[in-house]
Amino acid sequence: MSAQTGGPDAPARVILASASPRRREFMERLGVPFEVRLADVDERNGTNERPAELVARLSRHKAQAVAAQVPDAVIVGADTIVALDGELLGKPVDPADAAEMLRRLRDRPHQVYSGVTLCAPQRRELLTEVVESTVWMRPYTEAEIAAYVDSGDALDKAGAYGIQHADFHPAARLRGCYSSVMGLPLCRLASLLARAGVAPPADVQAVCRALTGMPCCGGDDRRMLTW
Repeated sequence: MSAQTGGPDAPARVILASASPRRREFMERLGVPFEVRLADVDERNGTNERPAELVARLSRHKAQAVAAQVPDAVIVGADTIVALDGELLGKPVDPADAAEMLRRLRDRPHQVYSGVTLCAPQRRELLTEVVESTVWMRPYTEAEIAAYVDSGDALDKAGAYGIQHADFHPAARLRGCYSSVMGLPLCRLASLLARAGVAPPADVQAVCRALTGMPCCGGDDRRMLTW
């Protein structure tokens, strides 16, 4: 999907710098015409870099990498990481690694950080937001871990889980933003888009509720959700 730039009143061209199908679905549901371009960036953690700093930097670098190719477009860059006791948990390298991550997370809280950056050419600046959420995992069994890992869903996700997975439903509660844990903080993104002159036509909180099946935090990442 795309919206081409033209005269001064033409809609902004918006590009999502991510291959994530979840982020694509979020953008589609917001009703903002967009296209996708992949950002080739080094996602390794820098020396002594805190999780919030890491997701902010990576989301900025993704947006900047695509903006260098398409300087007249509004670029959306995003990144999400999982941290357990300060240790970053990336995507598992294989099923055994995924199972071990899930054992470590089981029946404990951990943090999920999502960074989202807009490169807005008309403002000549980068707009970045970072959302921190705390997720408490339920005491799932070894059999549940095995079944979930066998489904293949764990292998492309930081921390080896998707909070929205209907069969595994790994989490018991969270404080923060459910859509952010899924990979994109919708209310924060909508606010950034509006600042860049791109107003989402959809009701953002209604979209969030429809996508997550949970109450929307409305951009307040201090809110507690229990189910």
